Amino acid sequence: MSSHREAPEISKDPVADSTDVYAFVSPDARDTVTLIANYIPLQGAAGGPNFYEFGDDVLYEIHIDNDGDGRPNVTYQFEFTTHVRNPNTFLYNTGPILTLDSPNWNRHQTYTLTRVESGGRSTVLGRGLACPPCNVGPLSTPDYPKLAAEAVHGVGKGRKVYAGQRAEGFYVDLGSIFDLGTLRPFQQLHLQPAFTQPAPGVNTAKELNVHSLALQVPITELTKGGWSGGDVNDPRATIGVWTTAGRRKARVLESGTGKDHEAGPFVQVSRLGNPLFNEVLVPMGEKDEWNSLPPADDKRFARYVAHPELAGLLNVLYPGVFPNLAAYTKPRADLLAILLTGIPAGVIPGFQNYTGATEADMLRLNVAVPPSANPNILGLVAGDAAGFPNGRRVYDDVVTVELRAIAGLTLSLVDKSYTPDGAAGVITDGLTPTDLDNPYLNIFPYLGVPYDGYHHPAS
Repeated sequence: MSSHREAPEISKDPVADSTDVYAFVSPDARDTVTLIANYIPLQGAAGGPNFYEFGDDVLYEIHIDNDGDGRPNVTYQFEFTTHVRNPNTFLYNTGPILTLDSPNWNRHQTYTLTRVESGGRSTVLGRGLACPPCNVGPLSTPDYPKLAAEAVHGVGKGRKVYAGQRAEGFYVDLGSIFDLGTLRPFQQLHLQPAFTQPAPGVNTAKELNVHSLALQVPITELTKGGWSGGDVNDPRATIGVWTTAGRRKARVLESGTGKDHEAGPFVQVSRLGNPLFNEVLVPMGEKDEWNSLPPADDKRFARYVAHPELAGLLNVLYPGVFPNLAAYTKPRADLLAILLTGIPAGVIPGFQNYTGATEADMLRLNVAVPPSANPNILGLVAGDAAGFPNGRRVYDDVVTVELRAIAGLTLSLVDKSYTPDGAAGVITDGLTPTDLDNPYLNIFPYLGVPYDGYHHPAS
């Protein structure tokens, strides 16, 4: 749900479909920021014989805006190449894969990582960097953590990179939410009289995998002028982060060969900053357009943030539960700040991640806020300023945070005359990180070991 199959066209192109973006000050390397962009949603672990991989024909990018105009000042580009050792077998591997250069691994990928600055300077940080295989099973990948560790590459002082399969770290009850907005913990209050009792949430993403682009880079590489101070209120402390995927403008299919030829510049086909933005706020007829545009053009979508359809649906689907929200008709200044400009100083004591007046969907991170010693999965709304919507950590409960924000919990921060409904502070889909089988790591790349196909055969 964070951005899984969020628009009609990109749902047909999973290799280019970004699912989640994370940005946080690294808890184990506090002078760095970790950036993660996930692609290829809802992967069943038993994906053979053609296991999941990045697209050789896709340009994957992670962008950073450090001057608040909604356009990238720094971009990290990933370009992949697939290698086949033996084209005369259908097998992904012909024996155990014990190392990344194992001759038993028949189809493998490498990539080039490039840093591009807005002035045009381009620096290749690494070539021929190896991806790990997918986690096939105990015979094919008997020590997957070792393989994954080999795929963490140092690419200069203070930099690490990983590109490959990881466990899906996002937890959401897709099955209930898209069944007419059912939230299992509150389903007995739904307009449709199908349920008489609440129920625990069901994690739709459980035992699924994704493909992750993960970077750990010095803070000074991302901020304006290489700033690295400790003043939370300094405007240079906040960066905007989003990811895009692009495909060549022209594609020609060759008859009778199964091959295609691509040419021309890359055209953006996928974009993701804040979780759920395109999926829940942008209407169906404009979703594909949104995916093709830069954040700098998001002013045209601001009306959907100011008057979110979901807020109205909550009032209809849960009659009488949100009376104060139902009576509120003014534009949602709280959501406009959280999602499109960042939160200005003075709204939350000792915090800001404001990037200026330009309305742009970016994940905003104030790098002067240190990692929390006692993280709360509800992040900023629970008093943990190191969590979403100040960036996003892998375990942050963004579904609950955004449900509560849309339900009006954050509105009183900017409109003192408004009193949030009691339900706004407890609304949730009923899930936490405990609903994941493969735990997060406390070191880079932080997302858990991917599920293997032998023990998790359902797809």
